Amino acid sequence: MDMNFDRHRRLRSSANMRALVRETHLRAEDFIYPLFIVEGKQQKQEISSMPGIYQISLDLMKQELDEIVQLGIKAVILFGVPEEKDECGTGAYHDHGIVQEATREVKKHYPELLVVADTCLCEYTDHGHCGVVKDGEVLNDESLQLLVKTAVSQAQAGADIIAPSNMMDGFVTTIRRGLDEAGFKEIPIMSYAVKYSSAFYGPFREAANSAPQFGDRKTYQMDPANRLEALREAHSDIEEGADFLIIKPALSYMDIIRDVKNECHLPIVAYNVSGEYSMVKAAAANGWIDEKAIVLESLTSMKRAGADLIISYFAKDVAKWLQEG
Repeated sequence: MDMNFDRHRRLRSSANMRALVRETHLRAEDFIYPLFIVEGKQQKQEISSMPGIYQISLDLMKQELDEIVQLGIKAVILFGVPEEKDECGTGAYHDHGIVQEATREVKKHYPELLVVADTCLCEYTDHGHCGVVKDGEVLNDESLQLLVKTAVSQAQAGADIIAPSNMMDGFVTTIRRGLDEAGFKEIPIMSYAVKYSSAFYGPFREAANSAPQFGDRKTYQMDPANRLEALREAHSDIEEGADFLIIKPALSYMDIIRDVKNECHLPIVAYNVSGEYSMVKAAAANGWIDEKAIVLESLTSMKRAGADLIISYFAKDVAKWLQEG
C-alpha cells in the first residue's frame, strides 16, 4: 500500500523530541511582576478577588523582593495605593508619594532589579479618573502636565522605566519631552499604547482602589470592537518616542498582539490582566482546570502571538515551575 503523505508525528514522538523542535519558550526574564504598595506598617492584605496577590506596606517589601530576585524575575511594576486622594491626584507626583518611596525601597535592596513605574493618576484622584476632571469631562491637555510631573518624580526616585497608562492623546511625546528636559534622556517609556476599555480590569480596581466614582473610561480607553485603531495608537506612540508598547488586556486580544508585532519593531509587552488571573484562580479552586497547565499554555500563547514580555500576576508561579523543570 502506497503511503504518500507527510509524517508530522515524527517530531512529536517523545518529550525530548518535542522540546528539541519547540518554537516558543517561557523564561523567568520574560516577566514583569506587579506589586501593590500601601502606606502604613506591617500591612499585608490579600486581595479577595486575586488569591495569592497582596497589598503590602513598604516595611514588608524586602521579603517580597527577596523571593522575586531568587526566582530570576528581572523587573517589577509598581502600583501605589495611597491613604489620601484629592481632585488633582497630588500623591502621584509627590516626591514622597507611595510609588516614589517604593522605588527607593527596591533600589536600596536590589539596585539591579528593574523598576517600572505605572504613570497614571487614577489611584490618586478622589474621582478615580486618569486625569483632570471638569464638569464631568476628563480633560486631555490639562492632564498631560500632571503626568509629566508624575513621570519626572518617578524618575528622580530611581525608576528605570516610565509606563504611562492613562491613554491621554499625546502622553508619550509630552512625557518624553518632560523627562528629557529634566535630565532623564536615558529613561525609556513603556507606553500602554493599546489599552482597551475592558471588563477584565475589575479585580485590579479592587487591588488598586482605583474604580471611577462616576461614568466610565470609554472616552479615553479603546473600544474592544476596534482592531485598526490599535495600529493607529501604536504608530502614534512610536512616532512620539515610545521604547516599548504594551497591549492590554492579553487573552482576548491575541489578534491585536500579532497585528502590532507584525507592523512595529519595538518590544511588545502583553498585560495578562487581573480578570484573566482571577478567572483561572477561581476555576482552579473549584477543581475544574489544571492551573499549572492552563497558565503555561495561555502565557505561551501570548508569546507565540508576538509578545516579547508579559506583565503577569502569575510571574512568580511560572518562575517556580520553570525552576522545578
